[in-house]
Amino acid sequence: QVQLVESGGGLVQPGGSLRLSCAASGSRFSTSAVGWYRQAPGKQRELVAAIRSGGSTNYADSVKGRFTISRDNAKKAVYLQMNSLKPEDTAVYYCNAYTIVAGNPLDYWGQGTQVTVSS
Repeated sequence: QVQLVESGGGLVQPGGSLRLSCAASGSRFSTSAVGWYRQAPGKQRELVAAIRSGGSTNYADSVKGRFTISRDNAKKAVYLQMNSLKPEDTAVYYCNAYTIVAGNPLDYWGQGTQVTVSS
């Protein structure tokens, strides 16, 4: 079982930065792939960035070069550093953890944190 709690969202001006945190509890975090997703009003939820248990990462094209995902397994945390924010980055950001146990996929979500980019 993994529980996830996001924090760090808020209101920021275009060009500004925010750092989102995802705090996890549970025993499976270190073996889980973790992703940040976002969902804007009227749009589907999309993957923003992901980091695997070994540390490899991937990003949506729209955030490459601006966002950085990282993890600290000792602290059971994943971070999303967001720079050069744009109004189109406005969305609720969700943390997701995915792992496979005994052949069964397990998928966990946090409650989300609002990011608003506006002047």
